Amino acid sequence: MFGYVLPDKPELKIGEYEIYRAIYCGVCRAIRKNHGNLPRLILNYDIAFLALLLSSITDDKLDIRTERCMVHPLKRRNILQNNAILDYAADMDVLLSYLNLRDKWQDGRSVASLAGLAALKGRYRALMDKYPVKSLIILDKLKELALLEKSRCASVDQAADPFARLMEEVIRYGPECTDENTETILRWIGYNMGKWIYTIDAFDDLEEDIRRNSYNPFLCQYDYKGQDIGVFRNRIVKDAEFNLIHTLDEIAKGFELLDFKRYKDIVGNIIYSGMQKKTENILGRGKAT
Repeated sequence: MFGYVLPDKPELKIGEYEIYRAIYCGVCRAIRKNHGNLPRLILNYDIAFLALLLSSITDDKLDIRTERCMVHPLKRRNILQNNAILDYAADMDVLLSYLNLRDKWQDGRSVASLAGLAALKGRYRALMDKYPVKSLIILDKLKELALLEKSRCASVDQAADPFARLMEEVIRYGPECTDENTETILRWIGYNMGKWIYTIDAFDDLEEDIRRNSYNPFLCQYDYKGQDIGVFRNRIVKDAEFNLIHTLDEIAKGFELLDFKRYKDIVGNIIYSGMQKKTENILGRGKAT
């Protein structure tokens, strides 16, 4: 379900892309430091966005240095050095990845997912202890989602709500929520980000879910009866587009209200261009990115 929140690289200045990559590499290094090398394989772009967004509104000084990376040893890279935001993003990446693997195992009995669960189980338990309240909220939302999927909920909006609430909690990072206004804005961005991710993932997975006879809210809401998938897609694409563009608009409203200390243009590139192009790509409205 993760990996859709990408920058529009061609529209970024060279220096801006270097900063984005420095933050991505910084999260990767934080995962290695806190959780070992294996979990680095599960780092996704959505978590990199989380680290970028939180880094852009903090007053803390950020230390970016040029160093060699174990994954890319031949070329020196800019890497954001250890800080609390990177550690938090790394923790959320491992926590959510474990739960995502568990969902895949329960849904399809994937051997790869089972192996991943075994590798991450100890770290998952440690993170449950480290974030007891946040972890319980996330688990509660996943249980709500599982019940909706089990009952084959025939509403995309209703099915997306628990995951949206989950992301609302993930994006709420305590040290940057010292005032009610900032927390409210971050929660709103997180909620709509989660709704967008769930909705676009459901549309993207239509063929696979039909093949596997898996739950998909679009198939239930629009009463799929085995017709040609292309015809079905064309019938529902305008409604899907309306939902996705609406959530992007709501994310943009939150973006405009945040008090940015740095990197506003990079965050804006992802929200206004990267996510828009990904939406067009998945809906078949634009060129592949």
